[in-house]
Amino acid sequence: MTHPTTRGAALTALALAALHAGAQAVDPSAPAAEQAAAVCSGRVKSEALVAEALARARAAAAHNAFVHLDEAGALAAARAADAKAARAKGKGCAPLLGVPVVVKDNIHVAGMPATGGTPALKGRVPKVDAPVVARLRQAGAIVIGKTQLHELAFGISGWNSAFTTGPEPGVRNAYDRSRASGGSSAGTGVALGLRLVGAGLGTDTGGSVRIPCAFNGCASLRPTVGRYPGEGIIPISRTRDTAGPMAVSMADVELLDRVVTGGAKAGPAELKNVRLGLVKDFLGGLDADTQAAFDAARAKLAAAGVTLVEVDMPRLMELNGAVGFPVALYEAYDDGVAYLKRHHPGLSIQQMAEAAASPDVKGTYQGLVIPRKLPGPDNTVVDARPAYEAAMRTARPALQKLYADTFKAQRLDGLVFPTVPHVAMPAGPESSSVPVFVGAIRNTDPGSNAGVPGIQLPIGLGATTRLPVGLEIDGPAGSDRRLLAIGLALQSLFGPLPAPAR
Repeated sequence: MTHPTTRGAALTALALAALHAGAQAVDPSAPAAEQAAAVCSGRVKSEALVAEALARARAAAAHNAFVHLDEAGALAAARAADAKAARAKGKGCAPLLGVPVVVKDNIHVAGMPATGGTPALKGRVPKVDAPVVARLRQAGAIVIGKTQLHELAFGISGWNSAFTTGPEPGVRNAYDRSRASGGSSAGTGVALGLRLVGAGLGTDTGGSVRIPCAFNGCASLRPTVGRYPGEGIIPISRTRDTAGPMAVSMADVELLDRVVTGGAKAGPAELKNVRLGLVKDFLGGLDADTQAAFDAARAKLAAAGVTLVEVDMPRLMELNGAVGFPVALYEAYDDGVAYLKRHHPGLSIQQMAEAAASPDVKGTYQGLVIPRKLPGPDNTVVDARPAYEAAMRTARPALQKLYADTFKAQRLDGLVFPTVPHVAMPAGPESSSVPVFVGAIRNTDPGSNAGVPGIQLPIGLGATTRLPVGLEIDGPAGSDRRLLAIGLALQSLFGPLPAPAR
């Protein structure tokens, strides 16, 4: 992606011209419902919103958030949205009419690349939207571009040199470019943290919509597995994968979820009726900034009337370990082969792996995924199939039962904990090491393997690092809308996170 400054200046001028023509202030990161209402009434032109979002994206090229910006297509769609608004005369507009959004580049958007952040898929352009994208576009949303990700979504750092727009590789944190973005939905998290737009889509296998939002100060939902359609998304694991909404505000997460799944609007929960569990496995080993922010959040929750209950979940991490790598690494081969056969016949998974740009991802595919192996003792590898079959037959059902029984026995709306045990780590190849990966997913992975929903929201900036700290709540399977209602109430309780300095 190129980023000529003259074009960015022209887009900013377009937004300013619309403002001077009588429209109100243009902010493409404002709440989506407000943007859509303003476009519907004619107070704001979608073309001005989209132009400003594109200009902000160009100006933030050093963060490497985008693989592709669709300037011509987005502006044409914005003009079409303005024409619809003129015909509607302020009534009956779609809920996202004219609102700019971004989409992770492992999700198909018709007419835009779907690279998965990997060189072998560069230039591959789907002709059909993934269903999750189609539903947003049917609601009036305008996709301005595709966001960068940890290659093939197989990591949590965002360190990917395959697509670079800035002076240094890797997707860079919105609050500090020397820090990692988190991943795998790295570019979407950074675009939201920088307030380039207000909402977007990511995907989550073990933490990938929650970790980048924890590191960049945005809100997100990992839906109950199977609740969102998975077609048109480059896969890792059919058992664990899901698309998920990400946004500056929990209100926009709720709106995107409502657009994708249908149903009535959720209002804020009554916090005095909320009951949350605290599990010690999620609370130890926190860095100082995360510990202080979480302690302050616990105090605010208690003061607001939330009931906090210490609960025990025996064998939680043991069961999670028996599920996580065995399922993801085994299914990545079958699901990857099936995806390539359907969408890119003639390209093998071996060819895709050979062209991979990230050493960690290339090594994982060539050493484990393709030969169907798992790490064994003393730097050995073992056959993956027995562990996979045991995970699906025994360990995963036991993990799901542990969650269900805990929620029921303690009458919990969810479990609350820091999303990641630490703030964003320094950017660099070492951010993709196995120890960093395992540490970062410690809290997000168990709920992923159990298939339960989880919300992430920012609770403050670290006192020392001034980097965002995130809080997660995982709830019972199918409780997505209840979690969003709790999230709406908590965002009001914790207040907005200050935007990063431009």
